Amino acid sequence: MSDEKYSGKYAAIIDLPHYQSTKRPHMSNYDRAAQFSPFAALTGYEAAVAEAGRLTDSKIELSEEQMQAIDQRLQYIAAHIEEQPEVEITYFQADGQKSGGKYVSITGKVFRIDTIKGRVILANRQEIPIWDILQVEGELLNSLNFDF
Repeated sequence: MSDEKYSGKYAAIIDLPHYQSTKRPHMSNYDRAAQFSPFAALTGYEAAVAEAGRLTDSKIELSEEQMQAIDQRLQYIAAHIEEQPEVEITYFQADGQKSGGKYVSITGKVFRIDTIKGRVILANRQEIPIWDILQVEGELLNSLNFDF
């Protein structure tokens, strides 16, 4: 023992080797640190708060005039479907988790307008419900100078 180096209450044990259990394996520093890390007492609480905080838009209710304008544009596109006109469609996409949704704009060539199912089908096979459409734009339509 080195009483000259250390003095005080722990001088007798300061240089002794650290105790290692012979019955239990040595715990790694990572596992030892994990004992003191915080834990989530309410599992899923963070995700629920994030979901509740996520904003969604309400669907805009169109007037009769606006619906007629969209209908006329779609009829004109249907009359020129063989040209596969490229259009930009803004439509409401419902949220799968809660009420509301968001407005999405997509540009593509119109492959078909299915009036029975009420869908605009693009060349990439994406289907857009007609009753969710807010706006239809495109070069074919711009050349006609619609007043709506």
